[in-house]
Amino acid sequence: MNRDSSTECWNKIGIEEWVEKAQNNDFRMYFIMPYTLQQLGEVKGKNILDLGCGEGGYARALADKGAMVTAVDCSEELLSYVTERADREGANIKTMLRNANQLDEIQDGGYDIVLCSMLLMDVEDLNGTLKEIHRVLKPKGKVFISILHPCYKPKESRWKLEEDNIKVEIADYFNPSEWLDEIKGINVPIVYRHRTLSDYVKAFNRNGFILTDMNEPVPTEEQRKQSERIGWLSKIPMYLFMELESK
Repeated sequence: MNRDSSTECWNKIGIEEWVEKAQNNDFRMYFIMPYTLQQLGEVKGKNILDLGCGEGGYARALADKGAMVTAVDCSEELLSYVTERADREGANIKTMLRNANQLDEIQDGGYDIVLCSMLLMDVEDLNGTLKEIHRVLKPKGKVFISILHPCYKPKESRWKLEEDNIKVEIADYFNPSEWLDEIKGINVPIVYRHRTLSDYVKAFNRNGFILTDMNEPVPTEEQRKQSERIGWLSKIPMYLFMELESK
């Protein structure tokens, strides 16, 4: 397995800390994950690759809906957690330890869907990752993507709550960059990367994809009630959702 900076970073993260964070994060549990599963629609009987599966929340949800899921991650500890829990719960999930740009032993054209939830802004090799995704997808296969919104979460962006308003200050959007930052409750710094929106779209085109949909969803009233922070997203999008089709 290729061990680039992101792979090295994620293999230093404590499993207990990340599982606790992932399974209790309001943005993920009440906004990102429900929206993503809604967009995926009916998945029964479909072959789905959950790339960058983390602690396996999506893989388990999709398996529960009748999908045949392959969960891939570069973190040995996270993947061990996914494997152990799938075995314990009898979930139809196959696990593979891989870097996103090196999907060895996965055959060409085997998947109906590749899910990249909060992954692509982390990978070091975006082109290599997209090339591998294209390879393992069936013709006209779908890719479902969520990322931190590059227009509102680049390096040195500041989200400020002022009375009832949320404001975002952006220092530099146009220069892609890499940096280390902390996530509260996680024991090591995380590698962050910023790419412009046009960087992503050009990479999609370069690697054989058509961008078929792009959304900046506004949270529902029920979602806003579940978390005050989710209410911020009614005014400014923190996350961007995209759908691709393999040419």
